[in-house]
Amino acid sequence: MTILVTGATGNVGRQVVEQLVKRGANVRVLVRNPGNASFAAGVDLMQGDLLDVDSLHKAFAGVSTLFLLNGVVPDEFTQALIALNVARQAGVRRVVYLSVIHSDIFVNVPHFAGKFGVERMIEQMGFSGTILRPAYYMDNDRTIKDIVFGYGTYPMPIGDKGLAMIDTRDIGEIAAIELIRHDAATRPLPLERMNLVGPDTLTGAAVAAIWSDVLERPVVYGGDDTAGFEQTLRQFMPSWMAYDMRLMSERFLSDGMVPETGDVARLTALLGRPLRSYRDFAAETAATA
Repeated sequence: MTILVTGATGNVGRQVVEQLVKRGANVRVLVRNPGNASFAAGVDLMQGDLLDVDSLHKAFAGVSTLFLLNGVVPDEFTQALIALNVARQAGVRRVVYLSVIHSDIFVNVPHFAGKFGVERMIEQMGFSGTILRPAYYMDNDRTIKDIVFGYGTYPMPIGDKGLAMIDTRDIGEIAAIELIRHDAATRPLPLERMNLVGPDTLTGAAVAAIWSDVLERPVVYGGDDTAGFEQTLRQFMPSWMAYDMRLMSERFLSDGMVPETGDVARLTALLGRPLRSYRDFAAETAATA
């Protein structure tokens, strides 16, 4: 039995592959440039992408279970639907899909709405599997560590409703556990959704306070300026993506990313250990700076 991982060279995908290999799974990855990809011995590298139908047909040959991860790009929805159709044509019936928490609520945010559309197609197409809905990746904050360290400001406009931030290592391990559970099942298991959250639901002020403690100097929350956030993002990403991120941050302010009752306990039981905390993430980031 072979598990195919898409998005394998990204922050989450690498963790998924590592955890699958650790558990003895047969792993195949679909990558655009195999020469630039580095994986453990035994991982089967296939060249292609989610819009290259011929490469998908080759990649899905002999595959039993799919981990579907595709990035925030203009044709994200099309990529996912093509992959699902080719997978079903190849006889793959089990899928673990990386969506996002509140995909059915933040419907004005393009990449959330797209992921919810993919969720619905997975249901309609009759796949067995798990739809993973992670909250904000705490690892995203590595991109702004220079501002935190150099200017004493936490600049992400996350508001005061709270985000249940999760470490991508926990996402990767949970995904691997679910992939192996479905792959090893003697018959297709019911499709389910799982919120992936961290142990704490943190506001902007709370995150700044954690950094203050870790760095042993004052760090303040930069405030809720989503327009300014968009303009900053435009310096290193396309305008459509910066606007998408602004819309997401506005939902942070109005709704937050708050877990449902039982989410933390469920994930802790699944992992057999506590979820990694933002404080631990901050301490690790500071130690390696």
